[in-house]
Amino acid sequence: MIAQTYTVAFEGIDARLVQVQCALSPGVPHFSLVGLPDKAVSEAKERVRAALNTLSIALPPRRITINLSPADLPKEGSHFDLPIALALLAAIGILPPDAVEGLVSLGELSLDGMLVPVAGALPAALAAAEAGRSLLCPEASGAEAAWVGDTPVVAPRDLGAAIQHLTGARPIDISVPGEVSAHHSGRDLSEVKGQERAKRALEIAAAGRHHMLLVGPPGSGKSMLAARLPGILPDLSPEEALQTSMVHSLAGLIEDGGISRRRPFRAPHHTASMAAIVGGGKGAKPGEISLAHNGVLFMDEFPEYTRGVLETLRQPIETGDVVVARANAHVRYPCRFLLIAAANPCKCGHLADAARACNRAPNCGEDYMGRISGPLMDRFDLRVDVPPVSFQDLDLPADGEPSAAIARRVAAARTAQARRFADHPEVTVNADAEGTLLEAVATPDAEGRALLLTAAERVGLSARGYHRVIRVARTIADLDGSDDVRKPHVAEAISFRIPSAAG
Repeated sequence: MIAQTYTVAFEGIDARLVQVQCALSPGVPHFSLVGLPDKAVSEAKERVRAALNTLSIALPPRRITINLSPADLPKEGSHFDLPIALALLAAIGILPPDAVEGLVSLGELSLDGMLVPVAGALPAALAAAEAGRSLLCPEASGAEAAWVGDTPVVAPRDLGAAIQHLTGARPIDISVPGEVSAHHSGRDLSEVKGQERAKRALEIAAAGRHHMLLVGPPGSGKSMLAARLPGILPDLSPEEALQTSMVHSLAGLIEDGGISRRRPFRAPHHTASMAAIVGGGKGAKPGEISLAHNGVLFMDEFPEYTRGVLETLRQPIETGDVVVARANAHVRYPCRFLLIAAANPCKCGHLADAARACNRAPNCGEDYMGRISGPLMDRFDLRVDVPPVSFQDLDLPADGEPSAAIARRVAAARTAQARRFADHPEVTVNADAEGTLLEAVATPDAEGRALLLTAAERVGLSARGYHRVIRVARTIADLDGSDDVRKPHVAEAISFRIPSAAG
């Protein structure tokens, strides 16, 4: 007879349903797997054999064939162990065939029959819900998968418990979702002394999700400022939390099955490879830009990243997603992040200090910042000089505006944007607006338009730069509680676009 059950194969954050068929036929005893399995899937037969032996279940002396359909879809990962075992148990009559046929299952088997948690339980639960099936997964993955309320999730501890549940001998309770982690940050902007202009830019960036470049000597507070950005960002909406958790589930980053409402903050090292930043490697896994989806990507020592990594950022910044192309797969991941980049003004970092600068100044500054190409630099809405803090300022008490107060203004600006773009689900913040929509919501008044045109001609703004100034001005107006974009808003936006214009 032929028994069948279902599991999933992952393509980015999407989970495609895979039919697992098991056939027993006469012939020399043999256990074979077909359907484009990778090495981890091919080894499943040995783990399944050992796990069944632990339960004193002997395989019949027949030819066993497991087919993973569709056969032209690559199958990767150890999560195929459990569905293979269930299909085999149904084929030999230990499990009712109809009990496993209505299931989507995933999980790795240890040799003693324990179910090992695997990445991707949340996307698998969504696929099961769309197919109208229940989900069977390891106990440690149940709380994560249970966030998809449209399908029952059963999470046994081991293969024996799964068998008892499916035969009705000892049913397992439906899993419940893990706890929601609220937004908490122990780092406050009031701790940053001085740098009022940089703090203002941070507030604007948080309110409209505008990319920002911080340039200053070592120790001026660039990393300190960036680390406090999550404290002024609003919590993820339920929809955003699900989107972000889908990516984190595939990367195995969800802890205790809880979905966090905190926006992710990713800070990769400047030696990270392109696959680590953009995504790729074995299985085309999500990279840092996707793990930062709906959150912050902080790239310190920005010019030190390889040229290939920096240039690859250009397209995801514009589109909000990235396609990881491999010989056997084209995988799309979302990556709508807020980029905060920090850089020293030159290799030695002391370009403006004649007493400490190297003997190549000022040419070293042009060479160093020249590693950031013009098209990439054009994508930063806010460019902020971060000067060194004087010892007098450091000696003052920390009495700056707390993050909570700034966060309230940011939340109010985000609420205004949510109302403005309610009829445009693909647009959530000002940074997403473009074309006729941008013109409709952010065109400055007559004085503001005249100032913008004058500035654009004098400094040679590109078309992209022109529209980015308008977006920033719209965000500044939102922080000001203004329905209209006026001349002061445009002036401040221009000053951040071209720092020297502030003087």
